[in-house]
Amino acid sequence: MLDRTPGGASLPERPSLSTEFPFSLPRGYVDGRGQLHRDGVMRLATAGDEIWPQTDSRVRENPAYLSVLLLTRTVTHLGSLPEVDSRVIENLFASDLAFLQDLYRRINQDGGTRVNVTCPKCAHGFAVDISGDAPGGS
Repeated sequence: MLDRTPGGASLPERPSLSTEFPFSLPRGYVDGRGQLHRDGVMRLATAGDEIWPQTDSRVRENPAYLSVLLLTRTVTHLGSLPEVDSRVIENLFASDLAFLQDLYRRINQDGGTRVNVTCPKCAHGFAVDISGDAPGGS
């Protein structure tokens, strides 16, 4: 599809910007009913997402809590949970928290979830999506 200028001239198609990134947690969040939630979506962070938590007293008391609030704001879906709040993020397994922190860094600083890797046997290079949706489970 081509965009048009006011005079009707064609402009080249603009590349789209991915703002949501699906993921699968390595272990998964277990809710109060024992249901496992692994698949979710994280969106790109906004300036407000990064600024707002700085005013929270929990962050002033414990700077490590910043990542909990950032994930609370940017993880938009997790399994069939109605919402992802700070209680959910606080109760993730440590490996899942580390996974989400790394995913947040990758999509907001590096721009995506694909990394270039090289096979140690044949030295063939290829890209791998590290968002966790590869088959195999944990």
